[in-house]
Amino acid sequence: MSVGPLELLVINWQDIRNPLAGGAEVHLHQIFTRLVRRGHRVTLLASRFEGAPEREVVDGLVVVRRGCRATFNFAVPGSYKALRRSTRFDLVVDDINKIPFYTPFYVAEPVVTLVHHFFGKSIYREVPWPLASYVYVSEKLVPAVYRHQWTGAVSPSTRGELLTHGFDPAKVLLVPNGVDTRRYVPDPASREKTPLVGYLGRLKRYKSVDHLLLAFKKLVSELPQARLLIVGDGDDRPRLQRLARELKLSSRIEFTGTVSEDEKTRQLQRMWVCVNPSPKEGWGLTVIEANACGVPVVAANSPGLRDSVVDGKTGYLYRYGDLDGLADLLKHLLLNENRRGKLGQNALAWAKQFSWDQAADRMEELLGLALQSG
Repeated sequence: MSVGPLELLVINWQDIRNPLAGGAEVHLHQIFTRLVRRGHRVTLLASRFEGAPEREVVDGLVVVRRGCRATFNFAVPGSYKALRRSTRFDLVVDDINKIPFYTPFYVAEPVVTLVHHFFGKSIYREVPWPLASYVYVSEKLVPAVYRHQWTGAVSPSTRGELLTHGFDPAKVLLVPNGVDTRRYVPDPASREKTPLVGYLGRLKRYKSVDHLLLAFKKLVSELPQARLLIVGDGDDRPRLQRLARELKLSSRIEFTGTVSEDEKTRQLQRMWVCVNPSPKEGWGLTVIEANACGVPVVAANSPGLRDSVVDGKTGYLYRYGDLDGLADLLKHLLLNENRRGKLGQNALAWAKQFSWDQAADRMEELLGLALQSG
């Protein structure tokens, strides 16, 4: 659906330049920068972080930063009202990522909601129970507040979850992730000569990267030449490094920390297989980035990941928390070059189906429907 140039306000906890930005921020940035290039005007309201200006233009997005990570949701209503005094917005996009902003209570314009995933009880793995309970209860209120809004879901799993909470199926559209297949490309010459298992993503407790370390310990008793590569950073890194020492695996595990986009591609190209052990994801953007480099992925059979991994075709799914199952699948792939190569070919073909331009088309369609319905 083609719509005329719109004045959009997008609200998300973080922008792409925030050191804590993840897949949700990539999704937002890739889609809305494309909408800017199509003639729309986009203001992004996000939280401040150390060293960041309160206002700057990033790839065409006007980024306005208010509050901080701990208080941003409280700063949103007043910041919205202040922005509205100088700009007439056609639509407001509420990107629900962690604690919701409850914009339908105070926003005058039509609200479009973007939903990646709900933490549910997995938040209790990440933060102390008082804060976890705050997030858990906040999410529980989402259906009552948002279920009548036009909504974009990033995966079939997320859409299904929204429908079980009473959202109108006619008003919930898929707004999928894409992948930059010009940046993420295979390079067989960069593949490690000895078995290399990899993880790519933020190091957060709830993502269960410790499961990978424990499964890898089981693996190296049979494949002593295997190595593990952890690409990314986060507040769970110290705990994971302690666990590596306790398991006597420090010499076999490389922690890269934060890397650039180009370096991320290079690290993916080194891997024989990539792993995502998370109990819940919106989609699994890093899965498709690995696939675009010709790398098969072994992932927990979790919401989001069961959408991004085609079991037996582009990789394998295992029961979340089944360390023996994970170790067995890794052993199978590392020892079977033909099977690994076939999955890698399938993964590459799968990744080529996901385009950020198509995702922007879907977002534009969603905005047009919301605008028409008022």
